[in-house]
Amino acid sequence: MHQISQLIDIFNQNFKEEWGTELVRGGNEPIYIPHTAHYPFDRVIFAHGYFASALHEISHWCIAGDERRRLVDFGYWYNPDGRTEQQQKEFEMVEVKPQALEWIFCRAANFNFNVSLDNLSGDISAAAQAAENFKDKIWQQVQQYLSNGLSQRANIFVDALTAKYRGHEPLSSHEFKREDL
Repeated sequence: MHQISQLIDIFNQNFKEEWGTELVRGGNEPIYIPHTAHYPFDRVIFAHGYFASALHEISHWCIAGDERRRLVDFGYWYNPDGRTEQQQKEFEMVEVKPQALEWIFCRAANFNFNVSLDNLSGDISAAAQAAENFKDKIWQQVQQYLSNGLSQRANIFVDALTAKYRGHEPLSSHEFKREDL
């Protein structure tokens, strides 16, 4: 069973003190908030208490460098559902790496991964082909991560997830099949 309280504990045990960052259950929209003079920890806030949302937001945090972690929402823009074709392409360029890392986190936690185009009411004229292209890019990025290694924070989190959900059974590249997306 994937309980969100366990995931929060896993993250906070590994990152709150040493990295000054905590995972927080939020409301409607996820957001990253750097520490302030009034609050000592950076906060990765995920939406609605969803396990998948938490893993996705953690993936953004694991990718963000020092400069981006000083900015609200890592300094990224967000266009809501209903994007134009060009806006969707820009969204997908930014989302390939986080979604690839999210897939790795999902496998480490024995949790199902779902690709998110996050544009349900946008221009759907070429949506099916665009979705397949996006999935290809995510799969290719996963292969790069598995070949070249993950960042320190991502490795720590994968190790913690595999310890909790897989009994320390390491991930294998064979677990990541393009047809599973």
